[in-house]
Amino acid sequence: MTQPLLSLHGVTKRYGQVHANSGVDLDVLPGAIHAILGENGAGKSTLMKLIYGVETPDEGTIAWQGQPVQIGSPAIARRLGVGMVFQHFSLFETLTVVENVSLLVPGTKKKLTSRIVHLGKEFGLEVDPLAHVHALSVGERQRVEIIRCLMVDPKLLILDEPTSVLPPQSVDLLFETLRKLSTRGVSILFISHKLEEIRSICTHATILRGGKVTGNVTPKDFDAQALATMMIGRDMPHLSPPEHTARGDKQLELSGVSVATDDPFGVPLEGISLHVRAGEILGIAGVSGNGQAELAAAISGETPLPKDMHGALCMFGQEVGALNPAARRKLGFSFVPEDRLGQGAVPELSLVKNVILTAHRHGMVQRGMIRRGRADTFTRDCIAENDVRTPGPGAEAGSLSGGNLQKFIIGRELMLKPRLLFLNQPTWGVDIGAATAIRRRLIELRNEGCAILVISEDMEELFELTDDMQVLSEGRISARFKTNETAPEDIGRAMIGASKGAV
Repeated sequence: MTQPLLSLHGVTKRYGQVHANSGVDLDVLPGAIHAILGENGAGKSTLMKLIYGVETPDEGTIAWQGQPVQIGSPAIARRLGVGMVFQHFSLFETLTVVENVSLLVPGTKKKLTSRIVHLGKEFGLEVDPLAHVHALSVGERQRVEIIRCLMVDPKLLILDEPTSVLPPQSVDLLFETLRKLSTRGVSILFISHKLEEIRSICTHATILRGGKVTGNVTPKDFDAQALATMMIGRDMPHLSPPEHTARGDKQLELSGVSVATDDPFGVPLEGISLHVRAGEILGIAGVSGNGQAELAAAISGETPLPKDMHGALCMFGQEVGALNPAARRKLGFSFVPEDRLGQGAVPELSLVKNVILTAHRHGMVQRGMIRRGRADTFTRDCIAENDVRTPGPGAEAGSLSGGNLQKFIIGRELMLKPRLLFLNQPTWGVDIGAATAIRRRLIELRNEGCAILVISEDMEELFELTDDMQVLSEGRISARFKTNETAPEDIGRAMIGASKGAV
């Protein structure tokens, strides 16, 4: 029998009364591409932190190549041969590729440059060693992260949501690289909520639920529906595809909006034209960093439009280019930002206080005084209706897992009954069960006559959810694609600039 490269036995990690991991057993074989499956709050991230030395277990043992080890820091993990590529890249944008690599890998600039080129050709990870990171696409930045791990000769590579920021063409290239690494004996721990990808690439899967291992399976032996049911412990919520409904008046319209940016790494918007009608969902596709943040700030009101652009942005038939975010919300506009900690919620405040931030107009303030009972009831309803895993309304927002906080923020905005709803990356980091439930709620809201605009880097989400799509690339937007008449490859080509779209 092959000896596991990594073995965890009875590993437990507690945070106060919460058992993030409880008695976890895990064996990772040499050359395996091993998925870790679980819904939000199942303990996946904590387990990876234990393996990579960011956290230490309260109980249990970790063995590396059959020998007990204590991984007290990421530096110790790297010396053993563990590399990790985080979902949010850890690169300095003002430095070149080789300068970023040199922060972790010893060697002269000349030798490191040569190794970067060699590894790029060997594994299909070509990237210019002398290019500044801010000039690279998201796919190229991911290549830099992987190359940096490969340069320390890893035996185990941990990938956290590696495809969440990639267009379909780049996903195929990434999987080719992973298969090459696997054939050379490198083990890979693969965290993803995209079950079809797991079925395609992974040889093994361990399922976590409530911090405990509930199963070990071969992904190819099960369809995505069966994997999802095992993962969440109940039948998946049903998602009906959007059906054609009568569309009403334009609730949002941008007419040739151009916005400069003060951010040296930002993307100026050039001539953005789009509209969203009542009873329709419009999706904005694109590779991260092509102007999504700037578009979101312009529509939400966070970035004031130039005076000559005030009339180019309308909501409900009214010019709003000069209005601040609060004034736009008064009209019936709601917004779910990409940054859930900082924009969507204040991490140090309780959930009930976070509700008051955007819902105070809904009976929670009377004569300048907060009606705490009304706010508490609203918060409890939001928690219950959206299956938010939390001790209660008094819990700090920052104590929730990322997926649970996202469910809370979206639930809060849906309870405001908006006429126009704008969501930026609505299911980022949310498990498949919760993501399906969120998408179902959005379709129901759209059928009730709400106008919905969604920015998403998840192609599957856009094809499940939207009536029409437009693609944002380098600050410019394509013409419309009718979702049910469009192939993912068409959107993928537009995302990387090969096509400017079609009506």
